[in-house]
Amino acid sequence: MDITQNGTYTEAPGYFRRLTVADWLFAAALLAAALFALNRYGAYMDVYEKVILVLSAPTSAALGWHWKPVRWLMPAVALLSLGAIALYGGNLEAADNRFWLRYMLSSQSAILWMSVFFFLATLFYWIGLASRPPKATKEEPVQKHSPAGAAIGSRLCWGAVLLGWTGMMVRWYESYLIGADVGHIPISNLYEVFILFALITAMFYLYYEQRYATRQLGPFVMLIISAAVGFLLWYTVARGAAEIQPLVPALQSWWMKIHVPANFIGYGTFALAAMVASAYLLKSHGYLVDRLPALELLDDVMYKAISAGFAFFTIATILGALWAAEAWGGYWSWDPKETWALIVWLNYAAWLHMRLMAGLRGRVAAWWALVGLLVTTFAFLGVNMFLSGLHSYGAL
Repeated sequence: MDITQNGTYTEAPGYFRRLTVADWLFAAALLAAALFALNRYGAYMDVYEKVILVLSAPTSAALGWHWKPVRWLMPAVALLSLGAIALYGGNLEAADNRFWLRYMLSSQSAILWMSVFFFLATLFYWIGLASRPPKATKEEPVQKHSPAGAAIGSRLCWGAVLLGWTGMMVRWYESYLIGADVGHIPISNLYEVFILFALITAMFYLYYEQRYATRQLGPFVMLIISAAVGFLLWYTVARGAAEIQPLVPALQSWWMKIHVPANFIGYGTFALAAMVASAYLLKSHGYLVDRLPALELLDDVMYKAISAGFAFFTIATILGALWAAEAWGGYWSWDPKETWALIVWLNYAAWLHMRLMAGLRGRVAAWWALVGLLVTTFAFLGVNMFLSGLHSYGAL
């Protein structure tokens, strides 16, 4: 129900009645693309992969209806990716001979540009935070009054997301150019999942940036993304990690296509919540008081990010158990990665329980979310560095 100016109630239009012609055209284009892919490549898919492909259309449509920028991001990624594929012409060596592939659209080039854009976005967000905060008006949202640095940072972040997803799509195609038995979705090793982590974290941040009409959290969230990108670049140079490798037998499963993304949605949102928590702690101790959003807003973003991450991490844990049963014959083996995944899950389950049942707020919740980042980081990276087990294929 909606309230009119004279205080009377009126029936709010239903969800589908609020959709525009552009919304339905977007959904139709996604469905057509999914059906085309199914018709063209269905013979190479098993039934589970076909189901995932078909369900991706309504899922992506719902995302685009809820968050409008996705409606230009998806076509832009598709156009750049298809342009790169056309330039390859089925020959992987074209990446060294054709200008646009060598310097922009090959997977390594696009991911390098993504990295540069993320670093620059971090710099400009901090420049924006250091600038005198503008005054918002009722007529225009805060974003239109953001300092120039923050506005540039936001655009650079979007550019990084565009090029990062393009790089991932092109890398997927490049793996098949190496060999049909090598081709796989690019989420199988630390190099690829660090890219995935950076992109997911950035997209969730950009969503909250629009949802709450503030760019003042960008400097903090971009720090964790830049740290991930910095590790990615070191890992590429020191370990030659950008080279596409065949999948180990345990990863040759359709489960990987859904387990890993769900897992990293959890990791990304937990990291985002921790960086928002750091902003909360600064403001609650009297720092950057006039530069940061209200404590209530920071608390709300922290709660919603952890809630979303916990839901996806729970799904990922269940999917991981099902995958383990298929690959290793048992749902749970107390492997170090499984054990630390359980610790992460219990940590955030306790955080949400205390929030919902005991009204946990304030500095205690913020410190808990910040410490949670350390726990999550060890589960994500530390296990691979210091422990060994069934998941040792992700080792440094």
